[in-house]
This record gives sequence, structure tokens and C-alpha cells, in this order.
Amino acid sequence: MSEAPLFPLESWLESRPPNFAGQRLSSRYLTMSDGIDIAIDVHLPGVNATSSECFPVVVFFTPYYRRMKLKPGAPEGTEDCPNIAVFRSLLLPRGYALVAVDVRGSGASFGIRKGLRSPKEREDYLEIVEWISQQSWCSGAIGVTGISYLGAAADFTASWAHPAVKAIVPHSAVWDTWSNQLYPGGVMCRRLVKEYGKLMEALDDDDAEDRASFPYFQGEYYDGPAPVDDDHDGILLAAALEDHIANFDMADFVHQFAFRDRPLHTDPDFTSAIISPYHYANRKADMQTAVYTISGWVDGHYSRGAVLRYQWQQNPNKRLMLGAWDHGGRSGSSPFHEDPTPQVKALSETLRFFDEYLMGLNTGLRNEPPVHYYTVGEERWKSANEWPPADINWRKLFFQAGHRLGSEPPTAPSASDRYVGDYRCGTGNQSRYNRLYAQNVEQYYADWHGRDERMLCYTTDAFETDMELTGHPVVRLHLSSDTQDCALFVYLEDIDKNGRAYYVTEGIFRALHRCIAEEHPNIPAIGPNHSFSERDARYLIPGECTEVAFDLLPISWLFKAGHRLRVAIALADSDHFSRIPDGVLPTIDISRSASTPSVLELPLIARG
Repeated sequence: MSEAPLFPLESWLESRPPNFAGQRLSSRYLTMSDGIDIAIDVHLPGVNATSSECFPVVVFFTPYYRRMKLKPGAPEGTEDCPNIAVFRSLLLPRGYALVAVDVRGSGASFGIRKGLRSPKEREDYLEIVEWISQQSWCSGAIGVTGISYLGAAADFTASWAHPAVKAIVPHSAVWDTWSNQLYPGGVMCRRLVKEYGKLMEALDDDDAEDRASFPYFQGEYYDGPAPVDDDHDGILLAAALEDHIANFDMADFVHQFAFRDRPLHTDPDFTSAIISPYHYANRKADMQTAVYTISGWVDGHYSRGAVLRYQWQQNPNKRLMLGAWDHGGRSGSSPFHEDPTPQVKALSETLRFFDEYLMGLNTGLRNEPPVHYYTVGEERWKSANEWPPADINWRKLFFQAGHRLGSEPPTAPSASDRYVGDYRCGTGNQSRYNRLYAQNVEQYYADWHGRDERMLCYTTDAFETDMELTGHPVVRLHLSSDTQDCALFVYLEDIDKNGRAYYVTEGIFRALHRCIAEEHPNIPAIGPNHSFSERDARYLIPGECTEVAFDLLPISWLFKAGHRLRVAIALADSDHFSRIPDGVLPTIDISRSASTPSVLELPLIARG
């Protein structure tokens, strides 16, 4: 680990001033092999480019409208591409062509969406990339990027190993849709499913009133998806929107995937695997396509997906960035530093990566460690050759009497703490989850202090020296329950000298998935490995003590001398997740005996 990247993260952007003004925009339908017409926009660098010039191309596959139609009277300069505007402003003036695509069943494209990122949609990506590679304005080098859904589309596109696809940059994107998005730890993220479903219905139905309830799609001059150039009277757009009426319902879709291996009721071959990038990952694509994975510490559970993607890849040109920001890097997440433009760092690195692998510039990337991460509390960027960094030391903190955490193993032959579940527990509306369904959050967990009063807590003595926690903490609980199943929500907190609690990270786990399973070939285990499949599910036997072990989300956080670390355990986050079991308050006993100790395993680095 080194104290900072060799190249300041914003410097590359500063060294690459724009050299093209304006843009040449055209749109059209591209017909897929099954006859479905897909709407695409082609953005070429502006008026000072010659007609014979060709450019490296960056592609965006989106279900959130490639471009908005503007109402008459819209002021000059009204943004009509809110979904890709930051990337267009970054790349187009610096000599890249952009292609934005309404995925089938969305925007102005025809067809039906059977589910999130269906296999047929993935096939469209290959056909579109092949078409782009044959165009006179394409240099033969193609990249794919975007945030969230668009980032996963970059993975899907790369998995085809098309020779023109040289580099992808997935921002805030899943690797395993089931565990990174829908069922973290095996518990359905109910509010995300509900609110995201509302968003997609508003977009698919072109419902202006419902669409405007989501901040990213508000705009008094927005008038739904833009038609293609030749659709002067909007007849084709209207027909495409009629197709979308048959699109899948998010809640109905997700409820069918209670286990990772459970398929749709109507299609035994449609499991959560086929909507996940890991399912299609292959070594040929991995070795030919450079990948820069970017995520943040409060990026839902997508930070775990970023690490999974990075650890699976063997490409020597892979890179990973984990910053103190949220989903898409719109807001900073450190409570100790106000960063008004966190996304600039990620955008600068995106440009630098494409400049290296699409444009062939010498950016210095190959001379740097591949991992950049930000340590909260120290407020410093660092770099490493691997994730987690090699110099961490694992330290065990045992649950002890008096709700203490300490390094001494318990000695009592029988000891435990009882906790009655409280369904009033929740993480509020300033959490890592709210941004996932297009809601603004400006300050993360600013309202956290006091939430642990309804939880079972264990706290260390004050640290004598600064301690850096970097990696994936693991909790191993020996517990018994009066119910056959329950969901565990485990939070790490930083308690300052005045007793104020700061949220650090969390882990979620449904107890019936506790059996340790064989490692999946494309989903490397970060901590204890669980299949989350129905065949491995085991209900609890009420009153019987059993071990439940799982990893928490990655973080890099500096606990300063004089601060304490606390683990807080709840049986619900009613603001965001399904209650397990619903309608029953479980009671658990956490063991801290010599034979069945409960312990927190922390990747710590002494900094004193």
C-alpha cells in the first residue's frame, strides 16, 4: 500500500482540454436479427471535425431514455440527455464518438422487456457493437461505460469478446444481480424493488407525472423519449410505447427469485444467473478487454459487486477504484470531509482509461498500482497492488460480558445475551439504499447517532493508537432463536470521544442461508461462502445454538486514537428490507461462551 496514487486523480482531466466544439447528432432505428427495431443516437465530435475523420466510440445501453424529447419553447441549452450528459460532456469534446441506445422494450425502441437485462437484450448488444465497428466514423476501438444498469451492460457487452471492444468502465454496477441488488444477504431489498418498479413503470408508460417524482427525470420541458429522426409524426414512437405495456412488473419478477437458483414460474431456464454479468464471464473476453471497476463505500451493495468483478478477472489491465461516495458518485459519503464534486475523480479516471486503451495515449496507468481507495477519517487516497491490501492484519474481537468487545476469548462455560427484535429499527432516508431508486441524498447517515439504541451493541475500549480498518470485516455469531428463520443486520460504528456514533459499514444475512457452500467459479468468496440456493437452505431449530457467519461490506476507515469501535445488531431494517419472519418478532440469544464464542474479525492496520 502507498499513501497516494502516483498520478493525482483529477490531473488527467486537467491535462486533456477539449479540442472539439459542439456535436453532430443523428438518430435512427437499427433492426435486430429477430426484426425488433432499436433506437440509437450517434453523437459525433462537432463542427470543427472533418467528414472523413473517424473516432474511438463509447457506447451506452440504457433503459432510462437515451434522450428526452423537449417541449416547444424549451430554452436554448436545455439538457435533453440527462442519463449520459456527464459522459457526453467528458468524452465528445475530447475526440470520442458516442452511441446511446434505448434497450429493447424501453424509450423509443420496440420490443418487450422480459426482465432485468434479459439474454435477448444481451444479444442486441453484440449486434449493435458489430454495426458500430463497420461504420466509417468508427476507428475500430470501442468502449462501453455508464452507471448502474449501464455499467452491467458494459460487462454483458464485453462477455461476447468482440474484437473491437477494447475497454469497459462499469460504474456502480452489479456482478451478481441477486446478491448485489435484489437480495443482499438473502433478504429482499423491498423498498428498492418497490420504488425502482415505480420508476420503470413511469418511464415505460411515458407517464410524465409519475416520472417527475424522480429527481433525475424532473424537467418542465421534458416530453418523454425522443423519437428517431425519420419519425417526424411520432407514429413509430407511439407504436414502440404500445409494445412496452407488456414489460415485466418489477415486484412480481423479483418475488419469484427468493432463492438464487429458483427460476421464473413461467420459464424454468430463467434464473437470476442469466441476468447477472458473472454468468457470462469468460476468460477470452477477460484477457482481451481492459476493465476499470468504479464504486463507492455507500454504493448500495454494488461495492461488493465491484470487488467480486475485480477479484475474478485475470486481465493484467484490470483496475479498481473505491471512493467515499454513493451510487454513481453524485454525493460524497465521508462525514469528515465535504466533497462537492466526487464524480469528477471517477470521470477523470474514465477518460484516462479510455485514452490509454481506445485512443492509444500514454497516460501512465501501466506504471501505477491497479487499486485506488479512499480512507475515511484520514481523508486520503491510497493505492495498492491488490484488494484488500496485502499489509492488513486480521484481529479478532470477542463479544464479552457487559456488552464489551475485546481481544480476550471468553472463558465462561455458558454465557449469552438476549435480544428481542424491534421492527422499528431502520436506517432512514439518508442511507446507502435511497440513491439506488433515483432519490437525492446529500449527506449520508447524518441522522445515524442514536439508531443503535434499539439494537444489541458491543463496544471496544478506546483505541490507544490510530487504527485503519480496510477490507471486508467478518462477523461470526453463535446464536439461537425462538423462530425458524430471521434476518441479521450488523453495523459497525465509530464512537468518538464525545460518544457520538458514526456509521461505518454493514452486513445483512438471512439465517437459513448459513450453510457454507462450495465456491462458485465466477463468484469468488470474499468471506464465508454461501450458495443462497434453495437446496442448501436450512431452517433454524428453535432453541438450538448454531453459527451464522458472513462478511460485511468493504470499507476503509481510520479509527482515531481515543475512539471506540462498536458492533450493533438488529433483526430488521424496516425502512428498506423485508421483515423475516413477517408478523412475528424473533428473539435471539447471542452466545459468548468458551465453546461457542461470537466474534468480529477485522482487517486492521495499526497507524500509530
